Amino acid sequence: MNIDLLKTLCETPGVPGHEERVREVVMGEIGGLFDEVRTDAMGSLHAVRHAKTMGAPKIMMLCHLDEIGFLVSHIDKKGFIYVQPVGGFDPRNLFSRRVLVCTDKGDFRGVMNPGGKPVHISTPEERKKIPTVGEFVIDLGMGDGTKDHVSIGDYVVMDEPFLDLGNKVVSKALDNRIACWLGVEVIRKLGKKGKGAEIHVVFTTQEEVGLRGARTSAFAVKPDIGIGIDVTLACDTPGVPEKDTTTVQGDGVGIHVRDSSFIADKGLVRDFIRVAEKNDIQYQRTILGAGGQDGAAAQQAAAGARAIGIVVGTRYIHTVTEMIEKSDLEAARDLLVAYLAGFK
Repeated sequence: MNIDLLKTLCETPGVPGHEERVREVVMGEIGGLFDEVRTDAMGSLHAVRHAKTMGAPKIMMLCHLDEIGFLVSHIDKKGFIYVQPVGGFDPRNLFSRRVLVCTDKGDFRGVMNPGGKPVHISTPEERKKIPTVGEFVIDLGMGDGTKDHVSIGDYVVMDEPFLDLGNKVVSKALDNRIACWLGVEVIRKLGKKGKGAEIHVVFTTQEEVGLRGARTSAFAVKPDIGIGIDVTLACDTPGVPEKDTTTVQGDGVGIHVRDSSFIADKGLVRDFIRVAEKNDIQYQRTILGAGGQDGAAAQQAAAGARAIGIVVGTRYIHTVTEMIEKSDLEAARDLLVAYLAGFK
């Protein structure tokens, strides 16, 4: 398992609209794997493997490049930076975080904390309050010199190291760098198989703010089959009712049936289950009550497509402690390889 690639992908910063560094990492890995590579106007990277015959079905794998983060919206006279989120944050997870502010002049490390009194001088009632995202500020330690280095619109990501914990991996941005990893490693492992289909692996932009890159990319490709590759919840943790677990880590790849953005094609669900069982690949069916993913954009592009999601259960999504089970990621890779290899 190529852990070094996953580490590099996760630690490379790239929020919606600023995915170029992640795209460069992917481009450095896919040389020789595809027949055609291009970047579209939205910044999505299209990598295409031609079929051996004309008229072959078009299969589109959608793997979004972006991670949740922030854009600098204001810098006050003392050098404190205010931000706006790009992607969904739970403010309870933002206290006392180390961050990386990414600018054209370089990257600067700092800290994020909410404005207000520290614990020593706050009242019990004040300590119960959960600040909104807009109440958090970033301190680079530069004082009034901050404006010499940082501009409105620069972007901010969490600054935490990737951890290999043996059977599990912990990092920021596993949502959705696991999909970028799969987009590369699936084609690498597929080799010369699967030439009965025209395979489009598209590393899309701006998924976290509304599937934007996926919508334009899917309209351009007009796939017959769309496969949205993403994380999903693994709430197999204390404090969550069993009915809300969604997936259980270690129980295999998720075959995604529904979320609030799309309902998977029933025939594709059956096809992927059949492939998984034939190849002894552990899987679990998944439904998510809220949230969406790029498979929805493929399904609704142009005149429409058959679509499904292939997902990896992830604990603590949209935090710096996102956690996956390595065997689930490997099962996702093996299922996608086996499915694509069936197009002979």
